[in-house]
Amino acid sequence: MTQLEAARKKIITRQMRLIAKNEGIDPAYLRKQIAGGGAVILKNKNRHFSKICAVGKGLKTKINANIGTSPDKDNIAYELKKLDIAIRYGADTVMDLSTGGELAKIRKMLIAKSSVPFGTVPIYEAAASARRKHADIFKMTPQDMLNTLKTQAAEGVDFFTIHCGVTRSSIAALKKSKRILGIVSRGGAILAQWMAKNKTENPFYENFDKVLEIARDYDIALSLGDGMRPGAIADASDNTQFTELRILGELAKRARQAGVSVIIEGPGHLPLNHIEKNVRMEKEICGGAPFYVLGPLVTDIAPGYDHITGAIGGALAASLGADFLCYVTPAEHLCHPSIEDVKDGVIASRIAAHAADIVKLKNAKLLDNSISKARNKRIWDKQISLSVDPVKAKEYRNKSKPKTDDVCTMCGEYCSIKLMEKCRIN
Repeated sequence: MTQLEAARKKIITRQMRLIAKNEGIDPAYLRKQIAGGGAVILKNKNRHFSKICAVGKGLKTKINANIGTSPDKDNIAYELKKLDIAIRYGADTVMDLSTGGELAKIRKMLIAKSSVPFGTVPIYEAAASARRKHADIFKMTPQDMLNTLKTQAAEGVDFFTIHCGVTRSSIAALKKSKRILGIVSRGGAILAQWMAKNKTENPFYENFDKVLEIARDYDIALSLGDGMRPGAIADASDNTQFTELRILGELAKRARQAGVSVIIEGPGHLPLNHIEKNVRMEKEICGGAPFYVLGPLVTDIAPGYDHITGAIGGALAASLGADFLCYVTPAEHLCHPSIEDVKDGVIASRIAAHAADIVKLKNAKLLDNSISKARNKRIWDKQISLSVDPVKAKEYRNKSKPKTDDVCTMCGEYCSIKLMEKCRIN
């Protein structure tokens, strides 16, 4: 029995109780949200890890960090360090997007070391295996794709991104569009080209019942991928994107009927004034399923700073009802991210998620109140310990070296807080 099926039978599972305790909410509320598809627990029934979590309505906004090798960078030890940094700085989940090296070995090592829910994009391994066996990724078969799902499910993967909305109909919409950038999703592009070469429908779409069977057997959540997401703000909210979203809405309904939990991936590149519409449409079309947004990036002009453009979009999207933020690193669009890039991406997304939670959750600002009270008393150690990055905060404080420990070098003797303390107006 999956968590969704248990919730529908009004059973509050051990996992629901633990998550509710961590979130500071009523377990009955969480059960109700899971039963209705508004919240999802990310946990393979055969995997055990310490930081179990759920995403969805009434819960803290969660963040995901992507790690993994590429054909040019396939150092497993380096990716393990990224995993450690991502979790240390607050990632709620991680996804392995590896495409280079020994993928099965890399995944197994990362899963074994991950204390948080672990996701993958199985089409990457299916394509890499076909290239290794046949020197041609387009020679993979539908059964190869399904077998990859089964293998990864048995290994303990907690959630899959499946690009099942890249279909003949969504590709037809793309052909009629005037996009600057066509398909920017790697998984979506692989499937679109496979379909063109083999002159057939998307196997994940055609065999969706088999996908559901695998997911249900292991209680794996499906992240229905946005293969047609806009990769430029000029392409945002077009017919191609929403054609795919409507397909995902239909598949989400089928998944829930089968007892499988789903989340919906979202754009992408969106100007600020498109974000509210996108969140609203996802919730309406997909029956309130948790919305997993990739950024969104609100401008295309910031290579090297896209952790900032993503955090801006993520904060607004989450404040309007998105549930899950996929981090963006400074290396986005440019190169394979470094350990420092991973850290910066996680911290930027954590700030965005917390800023949104202040809007959505009544107790979220308690942490802000605590740090503000410490700031008022100039209790520097407490301010630092409560900050999103205590290491960096401490480094800056140590650089300060004011004439008196009671202030900092920004204002010195003109410290506004200290001045107001003396005149007792506050």
